[in-house]
Amino acid sequence: MNQKVVVVNAGKMNFDGQLDFSVLSDEVVVYDDSTEPELLERAQGATVVVTKEYPVPATLIRQMPDSVKLIVEAGTGYNNIDLTAAREKGITVCNIPAYSTERVAHTAIMLLLNLASAMQRQIRMLAGGDRRNFTKHLMVPHTEVNGKTLGILGAGNIGREVIKIARALGMSVLVTTRTPKPEEDGIRYVSLEEMLKNSDYVSLHCPLTPETRHIINKDSLSMMKPGAFLINTSRGALIDEEALIESLKTGKIAGAGLDVQETEPPAADNPLYDMENVIITPHMGWKGLETRRRLVSIIADDVQGFLHGRPINVVS
Repeated sequence: MNQKVVVVNAGKMNFDGQLDFSVLSDEVVVYDDSTEPELLERAQGATVVVTKEYPVPATLIRQMPDSVKLIVEAGTGYNNIDLTAAREKGITVCNIPAYSTERVAHTAIMLLLNLASAMQRQIRMLAGGDRRNFTKHLMVPHTEVNGKTLGILGAGNIGREVIKIARALGMSVLVTTRTPKPEEDGIRYVSLEEMLKNSDYVSLHCPLTPETRHIINKDSLSMMKPGAFLINTSRGALIDEEALIESLKTGKIAGAGLDVQETEPPAADNPLYDMENVIITPHMGWKGLETRRRLVSIIADDVQGFLHGRPINVVS
């Protein structure tokens, strides 16, 4: 069973032209990007609309043609879609969980290891012609992560994968989650305050909701150890960026590794770009070719499951 599928901003996923969206349906129309008016026009006669981090507020959903029965958010987070309006309109919303679990977890661990080795500072020293790390002695901090404590906020697929790797590295783990589980060897479930106060590294892996927006703010940052590092590979708005920048400038925390930012891309004058104790990357966790091909494959599963009356990954 095949019906029209429209991908409204494929350029977000297919920036290198190596993805094949024809697997979604016999009738697939693909656009690199769409304005709101263009989206509404292009959705005419379509059963399925596929988006990637495209804002779909209630005002847009209410104007969608009645032919649209499914919106697929091509990612794990779906905070960009008004689910209440979708329900009222009779539109099902699906997401794509777990397509990038390993890659995002590896990105978090990569940031952790680089922060532990002051890699950002080392690279900048070389780029500026400073070779003292080679000719004198190591001029920057370089610490072991084994024996250190990693705090995890959110223990979904990615959080659990990070925990697995951290344990293999010999780290103890404190976990803050809505659904605590029995303690395991080296893993304890604690409150947010206890996790922040006792972690050498804090890694964020929870969805962005009204409750979690700016969950890391001036108050929560003040609870962290002065030598602790903050890592975010989830959603930028989990962190009050202004408060984070102040904490980094004053040395309240030692540094941060940020694959996501509150505004993406950050403004050209954002100080995070140039801070010595910050590693900032362009939301790269999900952008590997293997990961994006897996993403398209699971989108196809969502579409075909829905069209055959067996919807999967429904979030609405």
